Amino acid sequence: MSKLSYKTKSLRKEDVDPRWYVVDAEGETVGRLCSRIAHVLRGKHKPSYTPNVDCGDYVIVLNADKVRFTGNKMTQKEYLSYSGYPGSQKAITPKELMAKHPERVVEKAVKGMLPKNRLGRKMYRKLFVYAGAEHPHQAQKPEPFKF
Repeated sequence: MSKLSYKTKSLRKEDVDPRWYVVDAEGETVGRLCSRIAHVLRGKHKPSYTPNVDCGDYVIVLNADKVRFTGNKMTQKEYLSYSGYPGSQKAITPKELMAKHPERVVEKAVKGMLPKNRLGRKMYRKLFVYAGAEHPHQAQKPEPFKF
């Protein structure tokens, strides 16, 4: 009987070859869209996924102003921010946030789905969200991501 040796190959940061993907968010539900984006940013869609290495890809999100929420979340959901001073907690609804900064809705949702450490912050920097249909990343030759 021969011995077979199966060893898990862990990726090093030098071995990572990141790709660029474009996602069109028009008509997509925020939570479902952002969970798929977070999946790509972490690198979990690759067979060479390593949890302690940033092996994810870059993601460009277009038409962030055309995402949708289900139910009454557009008016009832609240994003809270607190500076640390007494009485300085602020709440804003997605409807108000979409009017001022539509790309922040997608950014906040994706950031909440990434790890809360320095690796998660590094992954978050690979996300580019734009309210319109144009982006300045043509030189990277992004390809559409199939969900």
